[in-house]
Amino acid sequence: MSYTNILSEIDDGINIITINRPSKLNALNKETIEELHTAFAKAEENASTRIVIITGSGEKAFVAGADISEFANFSKSQGAELARKGQELLFDFVAEMGTPVIAAINGFALGGGLELAMAAHFRVASDTARMGLPEVSLGVIPGYGGTQRLPQLVGKGRAMEMIMTAGMIDANTALSYGLVNHVVSSEELLPLVKKIAGKIMRNSPMAIAAAINAVNAGYENGVDGFDTEIEEFGGCFGTNDFKEGTTAFLEKRKARF
Repeated sequence: MSYTNILSEIDDGINIITINRPSKLNALNKETIEELHTAFAKAEENASTRIVIITGSGEKAFVAGADISEFANFSKSQGAELARKGQELLFDFVAEMGTPVIAAINGFALGGGLELAMAAHFRVASDTARMGLPEVSLGVIPGYGGTQRLPQLVGKGRAMEMIMTAGMIDANTALSYGLVNHVVSSEELLPLVKKIAGKIMRNSPMAIAAAINAVNAGYENGVDGFDTEIEEFGGCFGTNDFKEGTTAFLEKRKARF
């Protein structure tokens, strides 16, 4: 499928989705969000896709924010619908995918860009990356999950400071906060993410999807994450992956998932 604002390439089980609006610093507009949803949905449906990597084109930006020109004149109800639809279509969709999603942050990740990175299952950044939620400087707040996911990742106090100052942090500060898992040079970014993807791909895709669901459950209101873990753990026992994994272990060979 051809896209206007993104690129999607699959190689050996790894689907690299690249936001490709370099003249706009890869800012998210409505069309880009819809295209990203389509690409992620296709990845989730494709059994041969084992990992998704989301990144931005060029060296300046992962995603420098939302396209403000699209909503500068919105009413209250239009603003609420913008956030609701965006969360459902892209940000929550990514977070809930059973296929692992890694964000390769190659530059500015601001506003909706940081929110997209936080929706991924984890993040790796180049040493040139800068991250922040500057929405309050525009008289609005993060609307794509930023007020919820940032405190989960860095703690309430740091999240409050980042949101209220509307400032940016560098990659090493993000690493110390736990916002990203690794920081490397720009040249090493995709090779490292692919290396991590390779390690993940050695393991059971069914079990990984179950683990994602169990971990996510612990952050949902009204859901007992321990109960979800028990159900997912039990569910594994009836699968071919469990049979292969345990058989391979007992036969002292590598499992073939």
